Amino acid sequence: MGNMWILTCFSRKKLYLLIPSKICWLVDMLVEDKDLSIVDAIKTIYTSDLYRKLQDESTKIWHLGPVALYEELLREI
Repeated sequence: MGNMWILTCFSRKKLYLLIPSKICWLVDMLVEDKDLSIVDAIKTIYTSDLYRKLQDESTKIWHLGPVALYEELLREI
């Protein structure tokens, strides 16, 4: 396993710390922009391709800021 496993494990942990704040921003934006309920906004995000990409560290999409992520989500829905 060695150093690569440690680096991968660390990256995943770091990623899972970042995702909730990004989801929170997206929920707020959807609620305000699309007049969705909080529950519907959460469902929209968690069932999206964007969410799947956010969970995959190799996509590096989690580097994007809230506006860029929101624009990506809007292209999808």
